[in-house]
Amino acid sequence: METQEVSLSCTLLLSFLRTLLHLFMTFPSHSLSCSNTLENCACMHPLDTHWLNQRCFHQLGIDVELTSVPSGQSLNLPSPTAPVKAFNSTCNSHGHVMSCSWTAFLHVRSISSLQCPPLGLESLRVKDTQLRASSYKRRGLGPHRGRLNIQSGIEDGDIYDGAWCAQYEDKKQWLEVDARRPTRFTGVILQGRSSIWSWDFILTYKVQFSNDTLVWQPAMNGTKEAVFEGNQDTETPALALFNESATVARYIRINPQSWYENGTICLRAEVLGCTLPDPNNIYAWQQTEQGTQDKLDFRHHNYKEMRKLMKSVTEACPDITHIYSIGKSHMGLKMYVMEISDHPGKHELGEPEFRYVAGMHGNEALGRELLLNLMQYICQEYKLGNQRIVRLVKETRIHLLPSMNPDGYEMAFKKGSELAGWALGRYSYQGIDMNHNFADLNKVMWDAVEFDFQNNDKSKLINHYIPIPEYYTSEDAFVALETRAVINWMQNIPFVLSANLHGGELVVTYPFDRTEDWAPRDDTPTPDNSFFRWLATVYASTNQVMSNPDRRPCHNENFQRYNNIINGANWHTVQGSMNDFSYLHTNCFDVTVELSCDKFPHASELPIEWENNKESLLIYMEQVHRGLKGVIRDKDTEAGIADAIIKVDDIDHHIRSVVDGDYWRLLNPGEYEVTVSAEGYNPSTRMCRVMYEHYPTICDFRLTKTPKQRLKEILAKGGKLPKDLQLRLRQLRLRKLRASTKAINSRLPRKRPPTSPPTAACFSANEESCAAVGKMHSKCLKNLGKNVLF
Repeated sequence: METQEVSLSCTLLLSFLRTLLHLFMTFPSHSLSCSNTLENCACMHPLDTHWLNQRCFHQLGIDVELTSVPSGQSLNLPSPTAPVKAFNSTCNSHGHVMSCSWTAFLHVRSISSLQCPPLGLESLRVKDTQLRASSYKRRGLGPHRGRLNIQSGIEDGDIYDGAWCAQYEDKKQWLEVDARRPTRFTGVILQGRSSIWSWDFILTYKVQFSNDTLVWQPAMNGTKEAVFEGNQDTETPALALFNESATVARYIRINPQSWYENGTICLRAEVLGCTLPDPNNIYAWQQTEQGTQDKLDFRHHNYKEMRKLMKSVTEACPDITHIYSIGKSHMGLKMYVMEISDHPGKHELGEPEFRYVAGMHGNEALGRELLLNLMQYICQEYKLGNQRIVRLVKETRIHLLPSMNPDGYEMAFKKGSELAGWALGRYSYQGIDMNHNFADLNKVMWDAVEFDFQNNDKSKLINHYIPIPEYYTSEDAFVALETRAVINWMQNIPFVLSANLHGGELVVTYPFDRTEDWAPRDDTPTPDNSFFRWLATVYASTNQVMSNPDRRPCHNENFQRYNNIINGANWHTVQGSMNDFSYLHTNCFDVTVELSCDKFPHASELPIEWENNKESLLIYMEQVHRGLKGVIRDKDTEAGIADAIIKVDDIDHHIRSVVDGDYWRLLNPGEYEVTVSAEGYNPSTRMCRVMYEHYPTICDFRLTKTPKQRLKEILAKGGKLPKDLQLRLRQLRLRKLRASTKAINSRLPRKRPPTSPPTAACFSANEESCAAVGKMHSKCLKNLGKNVLF
């Protein structure tokens, strides 16, 4: 903390000048000149305009406290950490010479040269009604589309184009942003147009400021009007910072001066600025975004800072936390996981395993920070005795992987939240999109289904635990190290429920993510479609932004039409997604959560984003306890049976029990016929009812061994068969012998009984003579026109 004492002694020349000065300074347009120097800020301090003076210092980036005392009196101040600077010269404010009759003590809490945050064009904090333009070609290219990183639709000419584009090509065109309150503007970030058909971007531009949209003041470079450099391509963000003596105003305009010669005037933008206190703000009622009361570390953490934060959580809550690594990235960064449980480090019988994965795309940073906040929050609330958190920790084993792609994140982090663009850091260091990098088990399943239907054999249909193809596991396969690490993690821990956190949209998607016929998009549901829709709805309906009916679409799809949930393949087909792989290869149900329109939100927005997602993150974890759970045991030994298959009638997707025999089957409320089978055991079927409450129905099974299995086990131990088993085996052998004898006899040619040679009587004309032959002969009767078989 620095303390400066400013001692100014003066008297006002005319009393009415003081009144005029007070009125003059009330309007934001006249506060522009007060930000020139520290001296001017101190001079313009009439005793009844304290807040204005403080705002003046804020315009310089100085956080202050001001105290006034009459001239000649003293005030004890804490020792300054920097030399005290006194202003003894005559002050000149707005052309009026004044001398001061008061003493002002200035406590400077901080002088920061840090960049002001973005106003929120990209994050949609700036509403469409705050954007205006001189002209635009059509609705889809209107000013509301001039937002940094906004993405266009597939078709040009629709309502979701990828920029603001002026109707005319001259230097009089502009895009205007209304900050709705006095703002110290410090810079602009520009991009070209997002389009697969057009190539449009701005080369140079000017900036103007106003407080009433009538009088505009240009940004200056010394005595000349400043001209800022724009873009050299359509996607790379270009940052332009204003002079240190930043301008305070309400409105800002971006005025293109030159553009790509084969293109038109099109741009996407973000404006940097610090909003200032304004008691006359008529839009205050619309500013509903609130911060958070949670004391968490709200900032972006690079790899070292993330590791340090996770370590601090384990030190604060050593009894319920444990850090482990599932592997390393291509650049050797460890992929750390935070485990939270009342018995960390081991699987507890009957306790489901849950996971959150974030940072699959390194530039989608919000999920990473939310998981770091989540582990801090759980630790704090557990220590405070929050019953909801205590119950969650004691009944669930939670695994949080904040960064699946640490190499990609480091690239995006070094560039900065607004300058990383749409794609920098998305891919692994090897250039692999890990959301397309898991084994494509959909094709394996659909090929098997087609083959079995062609052969009219449905008994061997594969619908769960589909094995990974050999080509995928070879060393030459184009599979990221990070992907292999996650697959190995999935195979080692019996996860029941998961969510994969992404960014760049506001929607929750559920499997399947790939269409069966390679169509660009088509609804492709799983057998558990109803429960997946429930999972997606749980998150979306409790997210404060997704559930807001007045929000606008992020980019080119209005997901509010679908209640902010959608089948992944019905959005866009994805081959080799984590969701599909998890469903087809393990017991785990997985969805994708797109957390925000902005992939890499500014640190100043993290507290708001935490509040938007906190309830959703918690209630989604609680869904791991919905449905059935139980233990499958051997009836004789009570030992758990691993790899038993649990089949639910009318749902063509099975799961398996884990090593101790416990299982979890996620289901919606209802009554189900459940059949359990295991190798060497007789199947068992029972009815199980799932209730509406947030706790599972216990549905245990005890299986009896088949005689063959009992024989194997006894013989393997060198034991003697019990009499009942000997008798049973003898009966089975006799039954098998009779069946095999009957089958053999059926395949042999039929042996006819011997017949007497025909005599002359056989060829007589009556039956009596035939019968006289002794044994009636078929040939004899045939002569009479009777076809008889003996």
